[in-house]
Amino acid sequence: MWACVAFVLLWIRSAGCTEKANMSKRIEYTAADFYERLLSGKMMFLYFEQQVSPTISLFLVELEKSAEALQDYGVLVGKVSCQKEPIQTYCAEAKQQHTAFLFRGGREFTSFSLDTVFDVNSIVAEVLFAILGDEVKYVHTDADLLAMEKAAKGKKDIVLSYVRSLGTEEHRALMETAYVYGSKYQFILITGGPVLKQLRVNESPQLSRVWFLHCRVHSTSLTPVTPVTSERCPLTQMRKALSTLNLHTFLQLLEAPLVSDVYVDPSSVPPPQSPYQLTPQVFLFSHPATVHLDLDTATTLAWRLRGLAMLLLVHRQSPAVKTPEKYNAAYRLPEKSSEVKYLTLHSLDDVLELFTKQEEEEEEEDHVDEEEDSHLGELDDEVAAAVHKNRGHFQDMDSVTQLTSDNFHAEVAQSSLTVALFYLKWDAVSMHFLSSFIEVAERLEDSQVDDVHMCVVDCGEWTDLCAAQPGSAVPFRPIAAFPSVLLIRPQQSAQHYRGMLTGEALHCFIMMSRMASPVPLSTEEEVTSFLQEAPHPDLATYRPDRILGLIRTASQPGLSVFTEAAKSLRGEVLTGLLTDGLVEKWAAEYAADPPAVLLFPSWRNPTVRPSLLLVDSSSKELLARIYSALLPPVVCGYLSVLPLQDLFLYNRLAFKGQKTVFVGTALQKQT
Repeated sequence: MWACVAFVLLWIRSAGCTEKANMSKRIEYTAADFYERLLSGKMMFLYFEQQVSPTISLFLVELEKSAEALQDYGVLVGKVSCQKEPIQTYCAEAKQQHTAFLFRGGREFTSFSLDTVFDVNSIVAEVLFAILGDEVKYVHTDADLLAMEKAAKGKKDIVLSYVRSLGTEEHRALMETAYVYGSKYQFILITGGPVLKQLRVNESPQLSRVWFLHCRVHSTSLTPVTPVTSERCPLTQMRKALSTLNLHTFLQLLEAPLVSDVYVDPSSVPPPQSPYQLTPQVFLFSHPATVHLDLDTATTLAWRLRGLAMLLLVHRQSPAVKTPEKYNAAYRLPEKSSEVKYLTLHSLDDVLELFTKQEEEEEEEDHVDEEEDSHLGELDDEVAAAVHKNRGHFQDMDSVTQLTSDNFHAEVAQSSLTVALFYLKWDAVSMHFLSSFIEVAERLEDSQVDDVHMCVVDCGEWTDLCAAQPGSAVPFRPIAAFPSVLLIRPQQSAQHYRGMLTGEALHCFIMMSRMASPVPLSTEEEVTSFLQEAPHPDLATYRPDRILGLIRTASQPGLSVFTEAAKSLRGEVLTGLLTDGLVEKWAAEYAADPPAVLLFPSWRNPTVRPSLLLVDSSSKELLARIYSALLPPVVCGYLSVLPLQDLFLYNRLAFKGQKTVFVGTALQKQT
């Protein structure tokens, strides 16, 4: 309710009746449009508008927002005005003004009461739920679940999800994931009842949950994750909150190798890359004389840590392993420092206790939050709850400049690089990230970085600036997702920050963005420094991907292609350019025929030869191949390199970008 009211207030202030009319036109169908698309067999989610009330007006706003989201799944969204286009079947009865319809295959497929499709999350969730009838099953009893487990054994694994109620953000996250993975896994949905009791969950859990049931491989070949009978599939619980990002990462983690072999010290192993960057690493050491026993031990522990941590077996026979013999294990948590901590363990339970204790602390924090939320009464909306809990709290904004419609152009002109955060005060994610943004600004100020101008825009107050109305001459399109971060340079289009919503990730991106892209390199010393040294003292622990462009002369056609690609990679990848005489030496060493690109991914051992790409296509195609080549080998499939329209996948994804697999553009069902 609060989210709807907030949106309406923003909409009224920014555009009023004119914007309402334009919005309606974008999704309004004529009778001819309706019948044409119906005969073509396209899927359509339509509302037939008879009379407009305040409730209907709010629904139409959400309907407009869902149009962009559902088009990624091949569903057209629109409305038909019964006053202008009286379609007899759907405009005759008054009760139909409280109903929306889904059409599929040239006929009405199903209908929804507006009580069940009240906002963009519920619309997307319910429509996808209706479409994915075979991929997502709803079970009521444990007997139903047992029957599905028996049917799936030896064929498919099962993703079992509990959501508090249908039409929620968690329900939408599950449906969007099922759309991509539905042909690979059997998705099952529950909303409570005896199934939770079988899973040993409280009768009224406050948090949504996900379990992965290992049914495809016979249970006799698995080390059981939890106590199960021979009838049941072993299961692994997802420890994180149910969101599109977390669920995707969880499924990818279960597809990762159970145990990975390494032949260097744990400190030399890079931290996990996307999509595992928030996953702990556990290292066990193996000796040549007991390698088979060590592998069995590692496999047993890996199953017990499945979905919680990645396990790596370090082979001490390698001369690169220098860790003292007194240590037999190590671990790395996904923290800022990425520091590896070494241990001397006496049993596997010591490792489990380490991560179980951390998990219990997180659950205790969640339980405290639930108790606080229980006192909110009518504030049952996430945004309203966030606003309520933060009432009276003001951020210290001294380290950032507050941009307005009046001072925007003057402030941006003062610096070669302006980093602007666009946020809403009533959006919980915006307010949380605002704190991190301010911390980054203070950190840059302490480091005496004076060529970066850190700014914020309150889009609830300066709606005309955020809406980027015609004639405003701002270098960006209307801000459609919050929070959004733009990097603005004079006389250039704004660049979207597509990284994780953490201060550390943003700081690294800004520091990398200050550097030239590509960096011209003219001597062997400069190349060595480019490949081996940190790009900046403040990034001493950060190891970026590096790329070298080999271009013989400034007139060679590949120069413009590579330069344009390098500008698109600015802030994400460190790019260098070799020209003239230096090119021939590197080209001969790596059997390259310039124009070409050498790639040095951060996850690869520096002693391994770089990947080679030829610059024989457009910058867009070159970018696609670069992003693909930079992905670590464990990430396979579902790669999208298309430009992404929505930052954070409808305000809740923690990261996105062309490296990201499961982000809100053109998600296609995989086979």
